[in-house]
Amino acid sequence: MTALASVPTRTIATAIGDAAMRWCDADFPPRVRITDEIVGRTGYSMPAVEFALDALFGELRADAFLETIERELGDTGALDGPAARIRPLGRVAILSSRTTIGVAIPAMCFALCAKNDVLVKDREDRLVAAFAESLAQELDEVASALEIATWDARHEGDRLQGVDAIVVYGSDDTVARVTADYAGRARTIGFGSRTSIGFLDAATQGSPADLRAALAGAARDASLYEGEGCMSLHALFFQRNAACPPRELAELFAAAMEEAATEFPVGERSASQRASMLQQRNLAAFRAAAGRGAAFCDDRLGFLALLDPPTQEPPLFLPRTVVLLPVDDPEEIVGYVERHALPIESLGVTGTPRAYTEIAQRIGAARITPFGEMQRPPLRSHHGGRPRIAEYVRFLDIDGERD
Repeated sequence: MTALASVPTRTIATAIGDAAMRWCDADFPPRVRITDEIVGRTGYSMPAVEFALDALFGELRADAFLETIERELGDTGALDGPAARIRPLGRVAILSSRTTIGVAIPAMCFALCAKNDVLVKDREDRLVAAFAESLAQELDEVASALEIATWDARHEGDRLQGVDAIVVYGSDDTVARVTADYAGRARTIGFGSRTSIGFLDAATQGSPADLRAALAGAARDASLYEGEGCMSLHALFFQRNAACPPRELAELFAAAMEEAATEFPVGERSASQRASMLQQRNLAAFRAAAGRGAAFCDDRLGFLALLDPPTQEPPLFLPRTVVLLPVDDPEEIVGYVERHALPIESLGVTGTPRAYTEIAQRIGAARITPFGEMQRPPLRSHHGGRPRIAEYVRFLDIDGERD
């Protein structure tokens, strides 16, 4: 039996919500200490890290967990009682990614709600370990159910010995390696490299106020976490519209990127990143001299917006770098995504998100969301298009009996 086997799911969810509420306070001493550690590890600005922690812990509410559990398992008490036909997997290991702040914490919490014993590979800033301490203060059994550790690749085999499932966040190569190494021994739940794109319709461009609001949101989505996350905007498609010529729209977007840099100052950049951004700016300037597109950036090259680059080239995936692609019809978005085999996490839109369901399905997006909300996914959203808690349970069917 797992350490949480006899604890009601509602009790676990309530403990998580209470612990997260303490972390929503920017002056909570463990958060203050860990915030400095995260800034040092990631190189992101302090406002960006504060935004990430607010977004993360603000979503870890008991009601949000219970709502998601009921939606996926049919009943918030589906795991409770000795006769329950939905059981925990047993022992779940979660391997954090290098960039996304706290990415392992929601998965850890859902695995605990499913009453598993959980092992988490933490990052150097020890964010998961610090939150785990708060959670154990809310529910004693968590101390026995949860193990937080750091290790290198040489010791991974020993650490993952006997686990029933491995959740891995990281590059496609990392996910493939772990999947191959543990095939037949553990269920692998992989979250590899993904990206996000946006579409700005003609109707929005016809309203100056709506257009500026949408571009401000898109600029935030592109700027947070230096564009390193799967929900970071890297390509912005916009419908050609006489009300707002492409160059004018690009200039407005560049102004929005400058404002975003004021709210979320530019983080650290490697020499290779700076060199690549400079090279791409110069290439765009060369194309502009020949009559195609334009490049927009600030004096420090803190961001880069490239208007109408060649569509046979994929997005650049550089810090705060966005390609602006004019289209006559949203169908061109589908062609672009398919041509470059882009794995899409989020589609940012204006207007009614439901109106873009067909396009989102065709490009394989996991989420449709208004601009400005791409970096704030609700807890109930299916990261990577996958279930939130159903991944961490076993189902028992009994033939001849009705539910």
